[in-house]
Parts: sequence; structure tokens; C-alpha cells
Amino acid sequence: MALTLAAAIFLPLFPFSIVLNGMLMRLSNPYARFLLLLLWPQIGIVALSFTNQAIPGYMVIWALISSAHYALRLLTIRDLGLWAGFLASSSLALTWGLAAHHAPIEMHFFALWFSLPAALLTLLTGPLVKRFGAAYAGLYGGLASSMPRLSILLVVTVFAAIATPPSPGFFAMLNLLQRQSWPAAAAVSIIWLFWSWAATKLLQGFVFGADRRHGMPDLGRKSTLLYMSVLCAFVVTGIYITGGAL
Repeated sequence: MALTLAAAIFLPLFPFSIVLNGMLMRLSNPYARFLLLLLWPQIGIVALSFTNQAIPGYMVIWALISSAHYALRLLTIRDLGLWAGFLASSSLALTWGLAAHHAPIEMHFFALWFSLPAALLTLLTGPLVKRFGAAYAGLYGGLASSMPRLSILLVVTVFAAIATPPSPGFFAMLNLLQRQSWPAAAAVSIIWLFWSWAATKLLQGFVFGADRRHGMPDLGRKSTLLYMSVLCAFVVTGIYITGGAL
């Protein structure tokens, strides 16, 4: 049981999720945040692999409540780095739905499909902070016209993070829904809906509206190409591994 509770820190269940989000808030380096979000959930899955105990039903309910808690909090978050952390806390908590079915390989991939886009969002905070001093939605608008390359990367990454097709998270969510009872599946669907709502509010604050900052340089072409290559590889790999299983 001790390993299961330890895993609750890395596959964040509230209030243990405060550890992850506290670390993300204290790390100012986007690359450190990137690595933390990638590795953190995998540690929890490894911890669960060393326990032979079945996951109690109340842990799955706890996970749904934790995920819903952070999905609702996303609606009020304006800081992009914090938003990415809260989205990761909401999505990674759903991994417990697979843990209850003893599917460790699927858990590793599920965590990857949701942690990587969230980690990529933390990387985008770097150029925003460098250019504007902060990565807050609503502080400046109209990036679609002034910084089109950064805007495209932000939109595509947010869509991948909330499991919009053809991102692998979409297929992972369908697989998760198929494994749940109908009340749990309904709860997961509502959480998924809140992610979309929160993403719409976030993008409205960054990408759309009147441009209030002029003369700011956009992302370089090499950086944009590298970032898009990672996203394309992410989608293609996910479709190959996850899509074929449905």
C-alpha cells in the first residue's frame, strides 16, 4: 500500500499533486520543467509495477475527483506554465483508470501522450517571457498577426494536449472510456469537455484579439521547424502505436 500511495504523488492525486505543481512553479527554466513533466509520471507507473496489490475502487474515484478539480481550475488560470501543469495534473490522474485494469504498458504510453504536449507548452513559455516579460493570457493579444509562427505552435500544442484528433491522446482517451463503467466514462467525458473549454479561453487570451504589442520578433524558422518536427513525430508515432489498437 505504501508504493500505491507513493505513486499517488507521481500520478498526481489531490492533495499529493501539490508536490508536482509546487516544483513546476519554483522551476524557472523551461527545459527543467519539460524534463520534470516527462519523467514524473513514469516514476509513478514504475512504482505501481512493484506492487502486486489490486488498485482499490476508491482510488479510481479519487482520481476522477482530482482530475475534475484541476479541469475546473484550468478555467481560471492565465499563466501558460501553470496551465500546462494543471492540465498535466488533470490528465495524468486519469492513468489510475488503466492501473485498475493492470495495463502497465498502456499506462506508460497514456502518461507519455499527455505529459509530452504539456511539457512542450512549458517550452513555449520561454520565448513569451523573453519577449513580453510574462506568459499570461490576456496580457497581450493578437499574436496570430504579430507572431504567426509562435501562434501556430501554441495552437497545435494546446490541441494535442487536450486530446484533439489526430493526437495520440485522443485514441488513448477512447481506449480509457471503453474500459470504464458508464458513470466513470461519463465523468471522464465531462472532464474532457472542460479541457476544451479551458483551451478555448487560453487561446483567446494569447492568439486572438487586437495586437497590442508591435515590433516583437517571431520565433526563428529553425526553432519552429524543430518544434513542428517533434509534434509531427509525436502524432505519427501515436497513431501507429495507439490508433491501431482501437
